[in-house]
Amino acid sequence: MSILDKFRLDDRVAIVTGASSGLGVAFAEALAQAGADVALGARRVERLEDTRKLVEATGRRALTVATDVASVEDCQALVDATVAEFGRVDILVNNAGVGAAAPATREDPAEFRKVIDVNLNGAYWMAQACGRAMKDGGSIVNIASILGLTTADLPQAAYAASKAGLLGLTRDLAYQWTGRKGIRVNALAPGFFATEMTDQLLDGYLESQMDRVLVGRPGDPEELAAALLFLVSDAGGYVTGQTLAVDGGRLIT
Repeated sequence: MSILDKFRLDDRVAIVTGASSGLGVAFAEALAQAGADVALGARRVERLEDTRKLVEATGRRALTVATDVASVEDCQALVDATVAEFGRVDILVNNAGVGAAAPATREDPAEFRKVIDVNLNGAYWMAQACGRAMKDGGSIVNIASILGLTTADLPQAAYAASKAGLLGLTRDLAYQWTGRKGIRVNALAPGFFATEMTDQLLDGYLESQMDRVLVGRPGDPEELAAALLFLVSDAGGYVTGQTLAVDGGRLIT
């Protein structure tokens, strides 16, 4: 097997949550280009059709399932549907997430709970369901954020707490499952990428952060997708329990 072959995902089956927009679309397409069939989960199931077409355009198979990751039942149903359709699940990309930016003294408790329920609890319910179904060689990647490791000039207590919690969850699941079940668990911590979520922030926010990003620009979703392929493929077979920041150098400024 050549070095490039180690990045191939032929005959593997992946699940991507939050696959209706943004980084989830880039992840799904990259996994398919590398050879995987992909199950796509999101609340906005009608918007999954565009992602499905991108996956199928690579010659791979796709499945769309309406999924709210805050629901334990929805998470199990997505995994069950994937196994029923494709016979297995090898890869989970825990990408579904929501954001909020509010001063801590005024943040609505329901909004705080919603962010934690989707970003942290939802990732756990998905990992739990996949952990029951995956065989030796499985890989889970939790999409965290550099805001789990630092701050970035916005009041985002709920979001930062959820992403910091996701890093702890990554380490613990890797400890529990890598040696016993052969399932590697890692996290990606993206820096600043233009997505539907960041569009909801203050006008000019991303641009205001670029003087602290060493490469001087927002990230390209394909750059993050390339890092994902490393973690889920045989190329990253000796990596588990780790957080890989893809942030243009923001964490060291």
